[in-house]
This record gives sequence, C-alpha cells and structure tokens, in this order.
Amino acid sequence: MTINASRRRLGRTGIDVFPLNLGGNVFGWSADRDATFAVLDAYREAGGNFIDTADVYNKWVPGHVGGESESLIGAWLASRRCRDEMVIATKVGMGGPGLTAGLSGDHVARGAEASLARLGVDHLDLFYAHRDDPGTPLEETLRAFDALVRAGKVRAIGASNYTAARLQQALDHSSANGLATFAVVQPEYNLVSRGTLEGELAAVCTANGLAVCTYFALASGFLTGKYSAGGTATGARASGVQKFLADPVAVARLESLRAVAAKHSATPAQVALAWQLHQPFVTTPIASATSPAQVRELVASVQLRLNSDDLARLDG
Repeated sequence: MTINASRRRLGRTGIDVFPLNLGGNVFGWSADRDATFAVLDAYREAGGNFIDTADVYNKWVPGHVGGESESLIGAWLASRRCRDEMVIATKVGMGGPGLTAGLSGDHVARGAEASLARLGVDHLDLFYAHRDDPGTPLEETLRAFDALVRAGKVRAIGASNYTAARLQQALDHSSANGLATFAVVQPEYNLVSRGTLEGELAAVCTANGLAVCTYFALASGFLTGKYSAGGTATGARASGVQKFLADPVAVARLESLRAVAAKHSATPAQVALAWQLHQPFVTTPIASATSPAQVRELVASVQLRLNSDDLARLDG
C-alpha cells in the first residue's frame, strides 16, 4: 500500500517529509523488536520517510536506560538498507543514557555522538533540543548545535517545548552571531490541547518560516475515540487520557470528532490528524503505532479532506 501524498517542506531545511511523522516513543516499550520492524516496514511501504525519536526513549520502562528506541530504529535501518530514504529526527536534553537533563555544550555534543552510534548513521537529519534549559546560557547551547551542523553531523536543528519568547530569543541570537538556527519546532498540540501552540508560538513560527511538528497529536489516545465520557482509561497512557475524560469541553469535542468521522466514513484518529494538516502553521503531526494495521489507519489521514463545515464543527 502506497499513499500518494505530497511531501511537505520542513521549513528552511530543504528537507521534504511525508505529512505524517511516525513517533518512535513506543519502540522498545509497547512495541518490541518484531513489532517495531513491522511498523517501520508498513510506514515505509506507505511512502513514509519521517521518523521521530529521542535519546531518552524509553527510560521510563523498568529496566531501561534510554536509547532503546534509537537502537531499534538503527537496527531496522541497517537491516533494510534504507538510510538514504529516511529522515531521522532525535532529541537531546532530557537525560539520555549517561547524561543528566540539560543543554550544556558537553551534553549536546555527547548526546549527538551517542545518538549517532545507536542509530548507526553518520549524520542526524534533525536534532532537537528536547526542552529548554534556562540554567545554561543560550550562547553555549546554540554554539554546540552550530558546531554539529558545521561538522556535518547534523543537517538541521529544532526546539521542542520552548515558549514563544524563548524561541524568538534563540532565533535572534543565532541570527546576530551567524550560528545555525532552529528551523523546526515541536510543541504539544491536538484538538483538545491547543493553548501551547496557537497564538504567540504559532505567530513566531510563521514569521520566521519554521516548520511545526506536533506531538501528542492524538492526546495520548483520547482522540482515537476508544474512550467514553465517565469511563476509566487503562493502559500505559491512562493518566494522560483520564484528564480529558473528566473535561466536559474535551468530551464535547470528541463527540464532534466522532460525528465528522462518521460523515467521512473515517476513524476519529484519521480526522484528528487531518484537522491538524488543515492548520496553516502545522507541517506534520507526530503519531505512533504498534501494529501495521494502525500504521495504515494513521497514514490514510493525509488523504482526508475536510471542508469548512467540518473544521467549524471541530473547532466549536
């Protein structure tokens, strides 16, 4: 199955990516090696080329130290010999193997080298600061990223979990000092969690031509439609879902999502992702899958066209 979806340009990077960014946080957690390979195979078969991970994935799993996701992706890339087809994004700053949290120059440099080794690649297509580190001068962090770009170890850099003000400060500093500059932003964003991106952060991204790749695009599974108001969430992401089940506004929006999905003979997850792709400031949403069937469902969202009535209903 190949989805003939047009690629989207990743901001100023010159990199073209599939409109759905495959999340790698589940690899080594709820998807073991065989499931991970099957998911990646299905995504590639559908035309997907954009994989998101981080050095800290899946440190939260008992017995893990982080880096498990990167290692599995690296093993798959080697097995399938498809490195040149794929755009690989990873992150540093939240405490990967052998590192504490933070964005000191040493952390950024060591984190990059460790990620390169686990992924088995000679460069990272996109390297994010996983979250802001107010305790480290921006100058130090940005010079460390710049050194990686100049060395050819990183093609483009991005900022995850930055405020609008801090992002603009970083952009201004890079511009004034001739340093590699953030080209991609990764914020939380979905139909029921919109405040982080909409408004000031989206305005900064638009004004500076930055790509936006959103995480928690399905609100930890709430927007898949498998939960109902008053119910109790179970599973690995139960806490993330339960807060939405207790929120009348979120529940009402979920019902609108179900209605639009029924109209299009689609699933709620497909509509939730398609809604993001209709937002002018979103480049790609990130969604994860644990089976090829889930991959096929999610990638079909890139072909779903919503009209103004659909969008108004979802925004209501």
